[in-house]
Amino acid sequence: MKLVLKHTEETINKRLNITKKQTPCLDSSWHYHAQYELIYISISHGIRFVGDSVSQFYAGDLVLVGPYLPHLWLNKPSHYGEDLNDEKVNTIVLKFTDDFIGEGTFNNPEFFKIKKMLDQSKYGISFGNIVSQKLHKELINIDRLSTAEQSIQLLNILNQLSLTKDQEILSSTDMRQYTSENTDKIDTVLKYISDNYANNISLEDISSIACMTTNSFCRFFKKATNKSFTQFLNEVRIRNASRYLVQNNLSVSEVSYLVGYNSITNFNKQFKQIMGSTPKSYREAI
Repeated sequence: MKLVLKHTEETINKRLNITKKQTPCLDSSWHYHAQYELIYISISHGIRFVGDSVSQFYAGDLVLVGPYLPHLWLNKPSHYGEDLNDEKVNTIVLKFTDDFIGEGTFNNPEFFKIKKMLDQSKYGISFGNIVSQKLHKELINIDRLSTAEQSIQLLNILNQLSLTKDQEILSSTDMRQYTSENTDKIDTVLKYISDNYANNISLEDISSIACMTTNSFCRFFKKATNKSFTQFLNEVRIRNASRYLVQNNLSVSEVSYLVGYNSITNFNKQFKQIMGSTPKSYREAI
């Protein structure tokens, strides 16, 4: 996935830009931009990358991404047929600057909690289903409002989000403004992992994809993602496994092999380490 700085006239000329998407995100552009971004997924599922966080997302996903924080919501092409406009996806994207309601607004004490939340968004913030369901109508209808009403509505939404405890910080480190002369390499590597995670990918294989020695690759990948290659690969596999456990009538061992583990013992170990429970317990809790 190529890290891209998005810099379009549409977003630089407006303090608040609202987009509604109804087609799958099949683009592998791991990108960042100068605006804050509030993303609400009312229909869809896949894997999301925010900073060094790799997570499965489902309908109801609501995330605030700060400026210059690399991110990507990615649907798998195999989930969709030839008709990409079959309403399997419904996404609201709100891009805004911190002065969308007026210069210096959030420096006023009455907006302290919103200011604190915006500061924390440099790591990415995921909000739970309780608050996303509460704000569902406001989010899906905001594009129908007048320009003035959109700004007022966004301020109201941000205020409610700043008051909720139903939230989670995503990236473990500050990865804003990540730039590198090797962005083409990280593009190639991350896309290869996303497409081939179920196969046996050795360190030698992935280093060869990047045209690097194994030692150089390990340093390069750690710097780019803040994770080792093995850790990153395990997270991609386990996040996909969680989706299969929820949506399919496959046995735990079948899911294990499906996402690339030849050892059910190792699968159970990695699943518990990443998801906090065994695959069986995770399925039963859903």
